[in-house]
Amino acid sequence: MSLSDPWVVLLACIGGTFVWRALGVAVASRIDISGNVFQWFNCVAYAMLAGLITRVLLIPSGTLAETPDIDRIAAMTGGLIIYFFYNRNIFIGTGTAFVLFLCLTAARHFGIL
Repeated sequence: MSLSDPWVVLLACIGGTFVWRALGVAVASRIDISGNVFQWFNCVAYAMLAGLITRVLLIPSGTLAETPDIDRIAAMTGGLIIYFFYNRNIFIGTGTAFVLFLCLTAARHFGIL
């Protein structure tokens, strides 16, 4: 049995995953969610997410790059408007953006736009 044996690697990965999860559970009960450090991490996470979404929408790669910019921007804008209109409901806003983008793409495909 060597270190490159698939079962050894699998068990090491499982062990590593559970160790970090256990440490996360142990530390989570001691975190003050209203503290400055937690708020800073929260802001950094949202900023990274906003940056990634912006990059995907404005500088896409792959199949998404073949769609017109105006379709992606219109879907994003429509989703954002609905998000605020429905009291910042992320599910309704995201769903609206998805359906709007899908409709715009289908309309272009069938020659409607």
